Amino acid sequence: MKRIVSILSLLILLISCKEIAIANNLKPKNDIKVKNITELRNAIKSSTAGDNIILANGIWKDVEIKFYGKGTKENPIVLKAETPGKVFIEGVSNLKLAGNFLEVRDLYFKNGYTPSNAVIQFKINNDSIANNCKVTQCVIEEFTQPDRDVSDHWVEFWGRHNELSNNYITGKSNFGPTVRVFLDGNEHVNNYHQIINNHFGPRPRKGGPHGETIQIGDSETSMTPSYTNVYNNFFDRCNGEVEIISSKSNFNEFKNNVFFESEGSLVLRHGNYAKIDGNVFIGNDKSDQMGGIRVVNTGHWITNNYFYKINGNSFRSAIAVMNGIPKSSLNRYNQVTDVVVAHNSFIDCKSPWQFSVGSNVSQKEVLPKSEIRSARPERVVIANNLIYNEIADTNPIVNYDKVDGVNFKNNFINNENKSEVKPAGLITSDFSVNKAATDLFILKENNPDVYAGFDFETITKDFFGNDRTAANNSVGAIVNPIKTNPILVDKSRFGTNWFLVEKPKAAVNKITVSSSAELVNQLKKAVSGTIIVLKSGTFKVDETLLIDKEITITSSDAKKRSKLVFTAAKTAFEMLPKGNLILKDIILMGNKSQNAFTTLDKNMSKAYDLSIENTEISNFKNVLEVSKGSFSDTVLVNNSVIKDCDNAFLLNKETNDGGDYNAEFVTFTNSKFDNIQGLVLDYYRGGYDESTIGGNLKLQGNTFTNCGKAQPEHILIKNRGIVFVEISNNTFTNNPVKTIAVLWGEKGQEPVNNTITNSGKFEIVQNLEMKLMY
Repeated sequence: MKRIVSILSLLILLISCKEIAIANNLKPKNDIKVKNITELRNAIKSSTAGDNIILANGIWKDVEIKFYGKGTKENPIVLKAETPGKVFIEGVSNLKLAGNFLEVRDLYFKNGYTPSNAVIQFKINNDSIANNCKVTQCVIEEFTQPDRDVSDHWVEFWGRHNELSNNYITGKSNFGPTVRVFLDGNEHVNNYHQIINNHFGPRPRKGGPHGETIQIGDSETSMTPSYTNVYNNFFDRCNGEVEIISSKSNFNEFKNNVFFESEGSLVLRHGNYAKIDGNVFIGNDKSDQMGGIRVVNTGHWITNNYFYKINGNSFRSAIAVMNGIPKSSLNRYNQVTDVVVAHNSFIDCKSPWQFSVGSNVSQKEVLPKSEIRSARPERVVIANNLIYNEIADTNPIVNYDKVDGVNFKNNFINNENKSEVKPAGLITSDFSVNKAATDLFILKENNPDVYAGFDFETITKDFFGNDRTAANNSVGAIVNPIKTNPILVDKSRFGTNWFLVEKPKAAVNKITVSSSAELVNQLKKAVSGTIIVLKSGTFKVDETLLIDKEITITSSDAKKRSKLVFTAAKTAFEMLPKGNLILKDIILMGNKSQNAFTTLDKNMSKAYDLSIENTEISNFKNVLEVSKGSFSDTVLVNNSVIKDCDNAFLLNKETNDGGDYNAEFVTFTNSKFDNIQGLVLDYYRGGYDESTIGGNLKLQGNTFTNCGKAQPEHILIKNRGIVFVEISNNTFTNNPVKTIAVLWGEKGQEPVNNTITNSGKFEIVQNLEMKLMY
């Protein structure tokens, strides 16, 4: 009897303990509302598992938040906004987390920048790191450094099992990846971080390297296991540089992401054994800079991806398989081996498969042996892929070296392959596709003629997650039947549930002015998008006009253009961050002592744009002179006259030879340049670096007369290091120079249909010697 009583007592005790444990896990939440940084610090210090620390609505300015504590999986400690989107973190501010099971949500970072390496960092210091912590439902919008050359990250991952989910992150314009995963030390490897369901909004072109949206590891940790998962994210016009994602560690997975009109690629830059499955790459013919997947290193599986209208070439082709460097150092290019590219669909893509990309044996005269990429891909399987083009693309394969290490099996194309490489495993077949949804095209009927290679039985799902079975399988990314009313890109899946990404456009505001004082006053009050119309006559302006928004200045009568005559000491117009000036149908005059346009000397945090249309500019020292840290997305001169100036456009201050440059697109069309004493253009990019788009110069249909007489090097146009150059259908007459421009033969640059009279000549340098950056 005593033994029975003892057993019953033990059972009662065990049940009681279990009930206590359940009660603890389900304890009521403790809401702690704080109104200032002192209250916040006290709340964090005393917080326990299950507490909700609530930031009062309003602006929290110049706050450095250290959020630490020990929550549990069932009862995390939560730091959140009183109302989502109404707690603004502004000024010089940041957030650091350390501990276990912490959650941050609903905060809005704007109008500021971080004083440290990161806006949000999953560690406080090397001894206090975060594990099992989450940042969700937050917005980071243009929280960028005043100086573009200052490096930071907006989110830094440290520790293990941390999560960035359902956030909207946009507008980073300074040096450094937006999101960076660190693997420095055992406590940060095998981390299984989750980057999921985020909307990465537009990242503007940076004009140099180190503008990735996500970087996982670095060259020093490139052989380290990370296991970071990047799932279900929307990369929306992420144009920072050619690497949208730079994977530099092992065993990372990229699934079900959408890359929408983003100039760059998902790049397996270092590291091995990545899985890339079920992603969407949409170019929409918007640019030949938009790419897909670039492959380096070994063991990757690339399956079930959908590529639509990707027109990128070489480093930015839909599939770019690189050549490596024999015995490569960690920070360069290892040989591609043992990679599988299977069951992908390429719809209306231009030359989607490119092999031995980066082969540079022809440049051995100007590069050291350690930089020569001569190791061709080996043991690469390209199988069960679908290539469809409404208008035939007869060159689907581009090879920069022999393609002897690639095995093509059961790939199908709907037109003849006239490429140099004609493998038996790329089969021309008369098949049709149906348009199932916007940008989504699928086979009318499954093609079950699939290759069953080693481990191919592990490809058990298609793009939509439907089963691939022995009885129902197909080449390409998608297997029929598909669900009714499919959606290729469902934007509701990404980002926060409270922030409005697509804001309505404001109505055009047009203001007519009749005096200089009125012009100055209205410009100061104008909102972005304003059109200022000058009545006919002369406007004498004795001060510099500041441009920090989109402004159009035009004449009321294009046939009787108004005159803007400046006596300001330094410059007529000063371009500020986010300034976008459109001068149209104007006569702009100086007094030879000032510039027409300049940028701020420092703190050019964001890009500016300048468009000159049907405008005459004369009597300035320089037309445009920029500062080192400035960057213009577009400088456009169209149907205009530039005359009687010392120099025209000086985009030449980024001379660190690190791949940076001062403008992305420089375009002069159908314009006249007359009596420019020095350089018509100095557009400079230094450093041997392929991680940037490299600048774009277009000179078409222009006339250059009596220019360059005071240029000490006797050259008219400098474009050193700019990658994409078109000089065509121009007329050069009586320009007393020896050289019009030096073109880079390796990049395919050559003058086309230009007329030259007493104006020197073009020089073509096949292999341009550049300073190594590594």
